Amino acid sequence: MIEFLMPSLGADMEDATLIEWKKKPGDTVKRGDIIAEVETQKELIEIEIFEEGTIAELLIKEGAKIPVGTVMALINPSVVALETKIEEKIPEQESIPLQPIEEKETEPIYVPKVEETPIKESPLYQRSIDDNPIGFQKTTETEPNVAITKDDVDNTIEKIEADGNLIDTLKTTETEPDVAITKDNVDNTIEKIEIENTEILPDESDKQGNTAEGIRTAVAAAMSKSKREIPHYYLEKKINLTNTLAWLQIANEHRVVKKQLLPVALMIKATAKSLLEFPDLNAIWDNGLQLKKDINIGFVVSLRTGGIIVPAIHQVDKKNVDEIMDALNEIIPRARAMRLQSSEWNDSTITITNISDGGADSIFGIIHPPQVAIIGFGNILEQPHAENGMIGICPFVNVTLAGDHRATDGLIGSRFLITLNKHLQNPELL
Repeated sequence: MIEFLMPSLGADMEDATLIEWKKKPGDTVKRGDIIAEVETQKELIEIEIFEEGTIAELLIKEGAKIPVGTVMALINPSVVALETKIEEKIPEQESIPLQPIEEKETEPIYVPKVEETPIKESPLYQRSIDDNPIGFQKTTETEPNVAITKDDVDNTIEKIEADGNLIDTLKTTETEPDVAITKDNVDNTIEKIEIENTEILPDESDKQGNTAEGIRTAVAAAMSKSKREIPHYYLEKKINLTNTLAWLQIANEHRVVKKQLLPVALMIKATAKSLLEFPDLNAIWDNGLQLKKDINIGFVVSLRTGGIIVPAIHQVDKKNVDEIMDALNEIIPRARAMRLQSSEWNDSTITITNISDGGADSIFGIIHPPQVAIIGFGNILEQPHAENGMIGICPFVNVTLAGDHRATDGLIGSRFLITLNKHLQNPELL
């Protein structure tokens, strides 16, 4: 049996609230399927499963708060997955010679026969249960070995029926002991139970406000921790985008609007290619530097209600520019609608923040723990530029790097920005 645990969806995450199960007992699941939706301080997240098998049992109720590491569900592994795990886990063992077992004579133990004492039943009781077949075992008001009377039967029948409502008449406390229970008593008790069980749903506007406030609170906590614990260094380089934008114009000539490429797609691709040469920036710090094999770039998305969210685009180095653009068009709306999957929230190995049109000239980011770097692209602006004794107007972007001084230093950061510039000057090779 496989235990499905509540995953950690962030460096500072301690718990989450289960909003909805996406699977039910008996459903077959495979790697990558969405099993549940949870809410953290920041957003709603769809949790993926990384096992194959059949849902045996869901252990957590919707609406419950779940600490990280809690067992949420039990899964019967599929035959293929089970065989694979058995082959991986069972090592070859040396054969152990069997030892002969000595037979010992044992003396028989004599147990005295215990006579069963029947429970006494009054004749009136026997006629009552004939009229109301409620089951002998339910008349539990009498002491053991004491005759069961008609009053015992009537009390049990009354408890079960109660005017057609399955409620316990012991809860109808409006009457005095040994006084007849009326229909009004039962109705009042039913009404009280219904009121107690009624769930008061929050107003939708309150929910949106709480979500926005929760996001800002969580981001503030993470950034404050980052500035306290991470020794940041900052670098900036101005990059000429003349070749980049000229290539984009040609590439977009025969594309429909929805399929046109934006400069940010080339910036992300150039960043990924540069990281292949500087793996120390594609890493996390957790009791030391831990390099990451996959380049999963977190892209900062601003929310209309306030705050930011950083979904991950996976294996960017293996995607071409068109695939990166498609990924952006798909993930940004889902991020703003709070519909990210757990892997999209938790798998980033480095972050890019992009001011885009109409923003500031530069942005100096704060590293998101446990990552060790964040790259910022400012607004693209036309600026005077001198080259080979000639002065012209060219589009430039200010690119910044914030690095963790425990992982890298200014020399590595500077070389990274130079490499990034080289790739952006040759967009046809991206």
